[in-house]
Amino acid sequence: MTIRVFVMVTAVCCIGFGQSVWAKPGELARHEFESKHMGTTFRIVLYAPDKPTAERASKAAFARVAELDTIMSDYNAESELMRLCKANDAAPGKPIPISRDLFEVLEKGQAVAKASDGAFDMTVGPLVKLWRLSRRTQRLPDAKELADAKQLVGYDKVTLDATARTVALKVPGMRLDLGGIAKGYAADEALLLLKDKFQISRALVAAYGDITCGDAPPDADGWVVDIAPISKSQKPRTLKLVNQAVSTSGDLEQFVEIGGVRYSHVLDPKTGLGLTGRRSATVIAKKGIQADSLTKAASVLPPDKALALIAATDGAATSIVVKENDDTPERVTASKRFAQFLAPDRR
Repeated sequence: MTIRVFVMVTAVCCIGFGQSVWAKPGELARHEFESKHMGTTFRIVLYAPDKPTAERASKAAFARVAELDTIMSDYNAESELMRLCKANDAAPGKPIPISRDLFEVLEKGQAVAKASDGAFDMTVGPLVKLWRLSRRTQRLPDAKELADAKQLVGYDKVTLDATARTVALKVPGMRLDLGGIAKGYAADEALLLLKDKFQISRALVAAYGDITCGDAPPDADGWVVDIAPISKSQKPRTLKLVNQAVSTSGDLEQFVEIGGVRYSHVLDPKTGLGLTGRRSATVIAKKGIQADSLTKAASVLPPDKALALIAATDGAATSIVVKENDDTPERVTASKRFAQFLAPDRR
């Protein structure tokens, strides 16, 4: 089985997607399930003693993801995230109590924002809105609208209080966007539920380019994950992961061309513009919430600063591929830890 978007997942003794293997008594069998949440398809691969257990476990895990979607979606006007932003419009700067899940995501996101000097920033909602329109109209954002939106962006405009579990947004009109962190957190939570409630630790949760891995499959020493190359004609790189997460951000499929310039869906919070040129950043971390957010920062930062950020993160590793245009060669920059996750050539 291969899941290929920006990241492809394989495992020892794989079968076709959507099937199950019946196990002998006392053995674990492999099962796969999928469900659409957070604007993408979540896929779960798990090893369980029987199909009914696997189905109950996956259903509960998807329900957890759906719950988080109702909290963190910026498309749902009634999500907790959007209600928070609307409440700030009415009373700017007032501390607002929020749920444990939303606070944890904001707290972890703010830590990455500070460590990356704003290369990752959850306050980019106003910019994201403009670029969603640009992708539909094939036109750059209006210069004045872009300048106005940038005034609403900045992680320093967010104040968290862990004791009271509140958040305060300092400027009216601010809009938080968790598209660069929520899926990683949801994958973590789904994997945690499988382990805590169903004692299923040999599992993997994939959400487009964000993958969180648990214990290795039976008779294997890790989950094999293929990272799609920056060019479709090239071969993927293969990783082997156990109790780790990996996230890849790039413009292989999500981009818009305007005036002959290719703009990535990944935005630079400081310029307000989509990244140009070709770039793919892969980050391995202990948790999906880390890998998801750090890969956005690694995409925006210059490679040397991205390497320093990842090197300072316990257990994290990165590989960054940059191609300025179709006529220039790729430049690959990898952190020292990255090599330890490379799997042997399977050919």
